[in-house]
Amino acid sequence: MENLTLKLILTPLLVGTASLAGRRWGPAVSGWLVALPLTSGPIVFFLSLSHGVRFAAVVAVATLVGAISQAAFCLIYSWLALRWRWPRALIASCLAFVAATTLFQYLLLPLLLQFLLVVLILVLTLHFMPHAAAPLTARLSTPPLWDLPTRIVVTTLFVLLLTGSAPALGAHLTGLLAPFPLYGAILAVFTQHQDGPMPAIRVLRGLLFGLFSFAGFFLVLAVLLGQVPIAWAFGAASAVALTSQAGTLWALGWRTRAPSIVHRLSSRLHIT
Repeated sequence: MENLTLKLILTPLLVGTASLAGRRWGPAVSGWLVALPLTSGPIVFFLSLSHGVRFAAVVAVATLVGAISQAAFCLIYSWLALRWRWPRALIASCLAFVAATTLFQYLLLPLLLQFLLVVLILVLTLHFMPHAAAPLTARLSTPPLWDLPTRIVVTTLFVLLLTGSAPALGAHLTGLLAPFPLYGAILAVFTQHQDGPMPAIRVLRGLLFGLFSFAGFFLVLAVLLGQVPIAWAFGAASAVALTSQAGTLWALGWRTRAPSIVHRLSSRLHIT
């Protein structure tokens, strides 16, 4: 009962905060923020309480490599959003996530190699993302009243479903499914529907930048679970994630400002 209460309180609080931050600071920041383990972190936490730290540690390792599946989702959705409306783009990107998840069910690597592979894939994915330059804090249109409640309900149901089915799925598959970019998908779909493909791409680019801290979180968690108390493990992982997130926010801000800076410098050089 306590776990259920935590899920019903913590999950809506996290997704509500992320959604409101996106409205305040723009789509790129919104995507960057939801890259934090707002769904998968609570899933591993609840599983550590209900199924033990060993089970949760296996989930954490699989969740780390699942960041690659998130990257596949972001890349496919971004390119297809330029041509298709959100339903077709969402279905195709979900299939990309499933394909990557299926692959990693059979590809087992040492933890450090998994982490390095995730970092490499994230760098490559950012390189191949479609360009969608805009100010970091570009504002979107005012969303309808049902927008935020819908995001909260869908996300909470996902957490309840995955934690409830974890024993049947097993720790490894649960971990691979936990990083499904539920927040990112909701933000991208709502943003594309309301404001067009470019703001949606900025959401997903921000998410990719934030996934570096996601990877750091689960690397630390996978190492510490079972070695130190649960609260210490999650505290250390959260500290690493938040520190990394600060660095990626700077990088995200620089990349979104760089094209306009280069354009201004070129114009001045041309004038002189």
